[in-house]
Amino acid sequence: MTNHLFSPYEIKGLQLKNRVVMAPMCQYSVSARDGKPNEWHYVHYLSRAIGGAALIIMEMTDVEPDGRITDFDLGIWSDDHIPAFARIIDGVHAHGAKIGIQIAHAGRKAEDAKEPVAPSAIPYPGSRYKMPRALTVDEVNQMVQLYADAARRAVQAGVDMIELHGAHGYLIHQFQSSFTNKREDAYGQDLTKFGVEVIQAVKKEMPADMPLFFRITAVEYADGGYGMEHAIKLSKAYHAAGVDVFHVSSGGEGPVGERKPGNYPGYQVPFARKIREALGVPVVAVGMLEDPALAQSVICSEEADLVAIARGMLRDPYWTIHAAKSLRSEYTTIPKQYERAYH
Repeated sequence: MTNHLFSPYEIKGLQLKNRVVMAPMCQYSVSARDGKPNEWHYVHYLSRAIGGAALIIMEMTDVEPDGRITDFDLGIWSDDHIPAFARIIDGVHAHGAKIGIQIAHAGRKAEDAKEPVAPSAIPYPGSRYKMPRALTVDEVNQMVQLYADAARRAVQAGVDMIELHGAHGYLIHQFQSSFTNKREDAYGQDLTKFGVEVIQAVKKEMPADMPLFFRITAVEYADGGYGMEHAIKLSKAYHAAGVDVFHVSSGGEGPVGERKPGNYPGYQVPFARKIREALGVPVVAVGMLEDPALAQSVICSEEADLVAIARGMLRDPYWTIHAAKSLRSEYTTIPKQYERAYH
């Protein structure tokens, strides 16, 4: 069995010791509200590095203060943020893992912004969400530059990869969906335009051998939302613009309509497989994959190249070590300080 959960993987200059990714998950733990990661984040991410994950993707980190979901989220809108991220990145590297960052803007889902912005003035349903203001074309161009500046800072901090958040109803997703984008200008006529411009701007700030990941919603569940055909069209445009790996999720754009999410282990894996087959590019599968046997089967059956563990890794920082023991794999290293607990 050549490809399995604990086989190495390489994409461009990123060399991973296994196929386990820690999915980005917001911690809502910036006590000073300045966007800088603090001691919680340092311990949180280093614990998963010690626990054996090959790649850690730091949580949704926003390109401007009002681009955060809440004021307790991370940001990378200032050079002042770089040292705090660099400390985490250096620590993770010291424990044998690779680490990247998910760059994003919440758009109309920015709960604490005085006036959220979006492609169109359509609020996200729910009492805690405000009416957003539609961005002008000049502001869209400025937003693209904010993503590029954030990428530059992430590279300066020492990341191994960057992921753009184009899923779960956040700003890039809002532009790429006719459900939330009702613009009559070029950004409404071509739903890939904003995403493509962000990708191209970010790639210019990245080393040539650093891979760019893209988190994509493959299927929207709101009535009138898009399906796999549109997701594949988006993915082709984004791949041509410079995306190297797609991290495939679903939903997040609004209330669930007639099309329901599966909400069972592995329900999103077919979406990842379809994008992988349609484009011939690497994909990350995510969503309730914490059963080691299921995660193993996703890799062995070549449905995805990497598996991202989310809540399973919140519950267990050492999920990767425990998965290796469960699968009787000899391919993961237990920290010497903990070896006696596994004999």
